[in-house]
Amino acid sequence: MKKTTLYFLMLLAMATVSCVGLDDDGIDITPDSQKQRLDFDILVTRDGELISKERTGMMTRSGSSFEASEKLATMDDDIPFGLIGIDFEHGGRLLLDNTKVESNNKGYSTFLDWNTWGGVNNATFSAYYPYVTNIEYGEGNTSYAIPYSATETDAGPLVSETVERAIQSLNMMPLHFKHITNDIGYKICDITPDKNLQGLIHLRKVTAYNVASAGVYVNDLMSGAGAWRKQGYYRKVVVFEGDALVGVGSENEKFIGFDTLEDHLADSHRYYSIPDDIAMGKQYVEVVFDVDGFKLNNFYYKPLKDQVRKYMLYGLLPDNVFVHGKQYTFHIGLDLSSVYREITFAPAVADWETTIYENNDDF
Repeated sequence: MKKTTLYFLMLLAMATVSCVGLDDDGIDITPDSQKQRLDFDILVTRDGELISKERTGMMTRSGSSFEASEKLATMDDDIPFGLIGIDFEHGGRLLLDNTKVESNNKGYSTFLDWNTWGGVNNATFSAYYPYVTNIEYGEGNTSYAIPYSATETDAGPLVSETVERAIQSLNMMPLHFKHITNDIGYKICDITPDKNLQGLIHLRKVTAYNVASAGVYVNDLMSGAGAWRKQGYYRKVVVFEGDALVGVGSENEKFIGFDTLEDHLADSHRYYSIPDDIAMGKQYVEVVFDVDGFKLNNFYYKPLKDQVRKYMLYGLLPDNVFVHGKQYTFHIGLDLSSVYREITFAPAVADWETTIYENNDDF
């Protein structure tokens, strides 16, 4: 009798196991399971222009060439993004409360239990990157606020457009991410017209002061727009420190790297900042340079060391505002027609180039 009972229990256990399955990620996929895999089709754009992952070779923008074969600034696979789901059909009910979405070797995906969302037909979704643990929701959950500090801004914050989808048929969600910070960098050249004075300048250090580095981004789900609230945290960014001979002429203008001058944007030292209002006397760039000794009109001018110039940003940009999602390149022109002549300082604003700058530790 005992043997018969034991044999029956073993058969029952085998039958039970045969009805249970696990997918590649170890998630229960029995018929009773209500979990459904949700995958994501992710795009990153600048100003609404699609950046193709197959883009390679040389491209031309504003009359100058740049390498377009760099990796695109999509997302680092090691960093999750946050997903929010709202049921506006039932008064803004929160369905997904800052769900962390991790990636695997197949891309980003998560498992959601649609059965717990009884009565929901359609939902509004939004995503942001990189993930932060604490966000706040506006009244009626029509918006959410993401805090960022200097560390997170170095990761290049992105926010997606809102997505409305029917729940029952949802297994792939398209996410269209856009940049919400600024990308700032510098180029430099020697613009001295007198050939006798050209090629004498050595760049030693470039430092940006009062770079906005903390804030809260409020993403409005109803309007599909967002805005920054700065938190008053500013830092200085050392863009360059070394000894680099500055090229002569605008045709030899180069990007400023950590300790060298570079031909390509991808190798430059660019940094992210939170969009900011430029105040009179506040934000500025300090340039330190040396001048080699030279002879002019039978008179020898001794070398100059650690020449310091400070250049204010106020008045350089339209409305004195950094606009999020834009790439700013400031051009520094050094002129030694007179040893103490002012250095020209002017910005150029361009659409964001969504590349990962692989030689830049801040990116």
